Amino acid sequence: RLYLQPGPWQTLWEFMVYRFPHVSHDVLRRRLQRGDIVDGDGYPQTPDMPYRAHQWLWYYRHVHDEVPVPFELPVLYRDDCLVVVDKPHFMATTPGGRYLRETALVRLRRKLGITDLTPIHRLDRDTAGIVMFCIDPHHRGAYQRLFQEREVEKEYEAVAPWVPEIALPQVYRSRMVDSDSKDFRMVEAPGAPNSETHITLLRQLPDGLGHYRLVPISGRKHQLRVHMSALGIPIVNDEMYPDLLPMREAGDFSHPLQLLARAVSFADPLTGEPRRFESRRQLALVGGSTMLNGTGPEPAQPMAAGSMLA
Repeated sequence: RLYLQPGPWQTLWEFMVYRFPHVSHDVLRRRLQRGDIVDGDGYPQTPDMPYRAHQWLWYYRHVHDEVPVPFELPVLYRDDCLVVVDKPHFMATTPGGRYLRETALVRLRRKLGITDLTPIHRLDRDTAGIVMFCIDPHHRGAYQRLFQEREVEKEYEAVAPWVPEIALPQVYRSRMVDSDSKDFRMVEAPGAPNSETHITLLRQLPDGLGHYRLVPISGRKHQLRVHMSALGIPIVNDEMYPDLLPMREAGDFSHPLQLLARAVSFADPLTGEPRRFESRRQLALVGGSTMLNGTGPEPAQPMAAGSMLA
């Protein structure tokens, strides 16, 4: 969104040229002529409109050379309020940085034609699995409060080294804070714990690996990745913990993080009905190469309204 500040501009075009000096005039004019820039009521703006200060305009920013994410985004459930999807690895939940069109939110808005669609919670770009979106803005807060008040049970699966000396199952707690660096990582610090994860070994795998079930009680950024790394069993293909590795090329989809948001369970805040949504995906090192393992193209077959794969 863009705020129209007070100034000397007579037309919207004059302001846009001033505000976006790095964008060519042809690109700016095409965006306005296509109706890509709208006011708060959704009314398309044109170059010759009088400049009106103290209002917001809304637009989709453009990312040049955005690399397509070659995985589908299956819709598992849809009703009048909720859309539940099975997000693949390598796809961000919402736009940010170099990701815009190839994000779950933008893909769903275009695919379903629902401009008011918003995420109720988020998954990291590196993590696959269940993500829920709200259709009706009036009910979004009720669903988001479920997460804020820890009334949603979240289950994850991960593949990480198996170390027999680590006693499992166990509850791991620590105090997590943002690092002082600009790498967006979290670190553990002295003080009262503010994060908690229940960790269970589901089974041993070949090559010294283990298949784990992770249940976060709190919801700190990167919590599962930090806790597993702190135990000495970092999740396979984690490029942030314990060490920050060089960023891969944008089109490199060869090493998906072996972390999957398997399921979410909660009591629906509108009806009181118990809900549970489960991912159909399998981690590549657990289930081999499958149609929904985050390592290859997948068919997208949206479910009928009110139906669920769970």
